[in-house]
Order: sequence, then C-alpha cells, then structure tokens
Amino acid sequence: MVEIIQREAVYLWYYFDLQIRQILPYYALGIVLGSVISVFVKDHIHGLFRKMGSKKLGIIGVIPASILGIASPLCMYGTIPLAASFSKSGFRDDWLAAFMMSSIMLNPQLIIYSTALGSTALAVRILSSFLCGIVAGLMIRVFYKDKPFFIFSGFDEPKSKDTDPNLFIRLLKNIGRNIKATALWFFIGVVLSVLFQRYVPAEFISGLFGKNEGFGVLMAATIGVPLYACGGGTIPLLIQWLADGMSLGSASAFMITGPATKITNLGALKIVLGIKRFILYLAFVMLFSLATGLIVDLIY
Repeated sequence: MVEIIQREAVYLWYYFDLQIRQILPYYALGIVLGSVISVFVKDHIHGLFRKMGSKKLGIIGVIPASILGIASPLCMYGTIPLAASFSKSGFRDDWLAAFMMSSIMLNPQLIIYSTALGSTALAVRILSSFLCGIVAGLMIRVFYKDKPFFIFSGFDEPKSKDTDPNLFIRLLKNIGRNIKATALWFFIGVVLSVLFQRYVPAEFISGLFGKNEGFGVLMAATIGVPLYACGGGTIPLLIQWLADGMSLGSASAFMITGPATKITNLGALKIVLGIKRFILYLAFVMLFSLATGLIVDLIY
C-alpha cells in the first residue's frame, strides 16, 4: 500500500512539474504585461473610448467599442462604474454593450495566457470575443433602440488603485494585486489538469468533447458555467483537454460561457440589467457559444 502511494506521488509530481514548466512562463508574462497595461496604458484606452462620444459613428461604433473592450484591463466590477460614467456622458447603449461584452470575454492578460493554447486556439478566442461584443451591441441597437437597456443609477466613477507617485512602485503594487487575485486559481487549474492527465483516460475526453459534434459543444458550453473561476486557472485544463482530443469548437464554447458566466461577472451584471434582461443575457451567451462552437468545428 505504501509503495502504491509513493508511486502515485511520484507520477503526480512528474505531471505537476511538467505542467508548471509548460504554463508558468505564459502566466508570468501575462501578469507583468497585464500590470504594465493597467498602470501605463489603461487611461489612454478609456480616453479613446470616451472620445468616441463626440463622433457620429452610428452602428459602426460597435466595432471600435468591442476592440477597446478587449484592450481594457479592468475586471467587470471596474468596467461597470466606467460604463456608468460613459452613459452619463451620453454614450449609446449599443456601444456600451459591445464594450462591456468583449471586456467580459477577454483582456490583454488573458490573451497572453491563451498563447499557451497555440496560435489557432488563440485566434479563435480573440475573434469570437470580438464578434461577441459586436453582436451584443447590434442586438441592443435592434431590440432596445428607443429604451434604455442598462440601469447605472448609484454607480460613480471608478477609483484607481494605481496612485503611488513612484511609477516603479506603482507597477510592483499592481503586479502584487494581480498575483494575489490569480495565483490560487492558477495553482488549482494546474492541480486539476494533473488529476485529469493521470486518472481520466484521453479516450473519455475525446469521446465526450471531440467525437460527439454538437453534443460535445453543448457539454463544453455547459461545464464552462460552474468550472470557470479565473481565466489563467482554466488554461492548464484546456491544454490537457485539447491534447486529449477535445475539439476546437468545444474549447471555444467553453472559453465563451466560462468568463461570461463567471460568478463575479454575473453578480455585477445582475445589478445593471435587472432580472428580465439578465435572463436574456444568459440566453444570448449560451446561443452564441453553441453557434460559435459548431461553426469552428465545421471549419476545423
């Protein structure tokens, strides 16, 4: 019995060490670049979005709004007060929807993390997040053209934590907050991927998410709801699942429903949407993720 436990411990440590060596460089680079953008570029990105209010872009405005949403490093609780201030300045709800939706889906730090998945998966993630923001904005424009969609009452301009007069210290503090917010979930993601690699046969993953076509995409979209807690934490799992035969369409569905239904994001969105529009949001996320997964599997 002792020999069995020791042998399993050796195997688990081997897989753990392998995973850490594979993913840690992407995690560290994402932390540093994410903090650099947050400290030195964030205000410029949000300034560009604010300047859009003075331009008569019409429906075309959802495109730059979605791009700037991806570029923004803020979490959803930081994005909502910012969107509230934009709304008070007269911004259209369709632009705000595109900005907020793509901001939920992706940020510069998560882009760096996702490079560990390979160039094709990264491209699919960026493109699907961009299109998700655009489609959300278009839906708001069509169905809520003459009535407000968001409820921003009670939100003030977000207060920045990057206030230290020494730029280097400001960056170090941001990196520290970044590590504090993500390190535990990164570790949990690595541990889960190790357990999957050791105890879950590759044939099971391939059969569930690779060969079942539409059902595999549906399953991936569904498990994205409870499993997603932090973007960095899911990357090790996705690496393992893709290696075991998960289809790219199933992975893309997981990468959409995961951040879109992350519990902290849902809590923030419930406040600004109300129950009826919150349900519409969930339905939109599921339908978009399924459609994206099926299209990606048809292409690849």
